[in-house]
Amino acid sequence: DAIYPPNEFFATDGKTVVGMDPDLARALGTVMGLKVTIVNASFDSILPGLASGHYDLGVSSFTDTKDREQIVDFVTYFSAGTSFFEKSAGGPPVTGLGSLCGLKVAVEKGTTQAVDAQTQSDRCAAQGHQAVAVAVFPDQSSANLALVSGRADVAMADSPLADYQVKQSHGTLKLVGPTYGTAPYGIAMSKTGHLAPALLAAVKALMADGSYTRILDRWGVSHGAITDPVINSAAG
Repeated sequence: DAIYPPNEFFATDGKTVVGMDPDLARALGTVMGLKVTIVNASFDSILPGLASGHYDLGVSSFTDTKDREQIVDFVTYFSAGTSFFEKSAGGPPVTGLGSLCGLKVAVEKGTTQAVDAQTQSDRCAAQGHQAVAVAVFPDQSSANLALVSGRADVAMADSPLADYQVKQSHGTLKLVGPTYGTAPYGIAMSKTGHLAPALLAAVKALMADGSYTRILDRWGVSHGAITDPVINSAAG
């Protein structure tokens, strides 16, 4: 792919590794005195990989949720919600989840958006409306391509990803409806590795010396900055 969203994690397999999350991971490694190796993995495989010990950290725009906290620990570092985006010309009126009935919606596998879209589809059917045609893709780039190529009416993604994709489309795409479900992103790690306290201290150190702010400013996502990182902050 030619364009990488600002919060995705990419491999050292010949592709340039860019984005807020890779930059933050490298900075954390520097603070902790550790070498950081970036590994390419599908989003839905990262948490199982952490639980099995295949990876040490997952820095890939994970929303900290109670369900995920059953599998891994999180240290929060950012705040984001879910946004809708569609083609600028001819896109359907989208005003929130309730307006998705009967639409084709592109989402990435394993994300909160995939869960929300399917839940809304069930809700539409229960209310006697046409279900949502939820198209689940292995990565966000594939979901974006489905939207651009006309195989989906609307796409859903974390707000910074959606915002970046729209900006990079040069007017082809637009954000629609309100952002909803604002919640913390967390750096994920195995519950057995006992890394959370050290990682929390490292995140606080990056905030204190200004590195955190500079990284977010570099990617135009400073609106999602937080000042109080914690371990496992998901709401009930």
